[in-house]
Amino acid sequence: MKRVSIAAVIGFLLLTGTVSAQETPRWVIAFWNVENLFDTWHDTLKDDCAFTPEGDNHWTSRRYHDKQNKIFKTIAAMQWPAVVGMAEVENDHVLRDLCRNTPLRKLGYDFVHFESPDQRGIDCALLYRKGCFEILEARNIYVSDTAEGFYTRDLLFVGGVLIYTAGNSDTCYLLVNHWPSKRGGAEAERHRMAIAQLLRHTLDSLQRIHPAALVLAMGDFNASSDEEAVSHGLGFAGGKKNPDGFYNLMYHIPRGEGSYKYQDNWSCIDQMIANRELSVEVFAPDFLLVDDKKYMGRKPFRTYSGMTYLGGYSDHMPLIARIP
Repeated sequence: MKRVSIAAVIGFLLLTGTVSAQETPRWVIAFWNVENLFDTWHDTLKDDCAFTPEGDNHWTSRRYHDKQNKIFKTIAAMQWPAVVGMAEVENDHVLRDLCRNTPLRKLGYDFVHFESPDQRGIDCALLYRKGCFEILEARNIYVSDTAEGFYTRDLLFVGGVLIYTAGNSDTCYLLVNHWPSKRGGAEAERHRMAIAQLLRHTLDSLQRIHPAALVLAMGDFNASSDEEAVSHGLGFAGGKKNPDGFYNLMYHIPRGEGSYKYQDNWSCIDQMIANRELSVEVFAPDFLLVDDKKYMGRKPFRTYSGMTYLGGYSDHMPLIARIP
């Protein structure tokens, strides 16, 4: 596996202007759907055969290690967030490789992950930087409908303390989401609405129990701010603040911009919701984008298009929240 030194990455960032001389926030919290971070082995309990050397995607060790280094490079470009929520990771093994076998190791990154019943084998996870974030509690929140045979990703709940300097910290409660896609029509939408309502109830309960803490949900909701599951399921109804006191931090993203591009349409299906009004942006450095020859403009530089290997980063752009 090709190693990339921290000095080389910092040099790259300085040359490209990613590292700014402006005052930095105390903490950065990020979310990124990393697009199918699988290892190369078949798990007999999961539908992951495509992501093996013999599978349809011809997912080899070389491609796997290249993707790991691309994820590291992106985290470096985000200026080493205290925590990074992630979607579409297969298991502990890929996270351990990311934290131990890339230069993230030298920055003290570790992870939280629980297996979920998603049939493809993709889960939510949280990377965190030791010394910047201390775990207090962590668990998964089951959202599948066993009675109907509907299995999806669990929500990941992590409570902890953001540490800036001695005596300067902030308790926070984080929920990492990856909601079901729209495939399945009305039935799928019903399940998505149920997850949205459960998330709203969980956020409201956390705020009532811990009124001084930061409570933040992030993830790939597979829905933009004006869609039913977000606008009504989470109680925003077209506004940026719901009756429970939570802010839709993506409300300011103009129509036609966002974190995900389908054909010629950009939308912000990746979301952040918090009980504080924070500065959030779609992180879109040039290396995460390529020219869109079919629909014009630019699009995410993804790893695969169907079964065609492109060698990119992800089909989603990351989100960054800056906490003063």
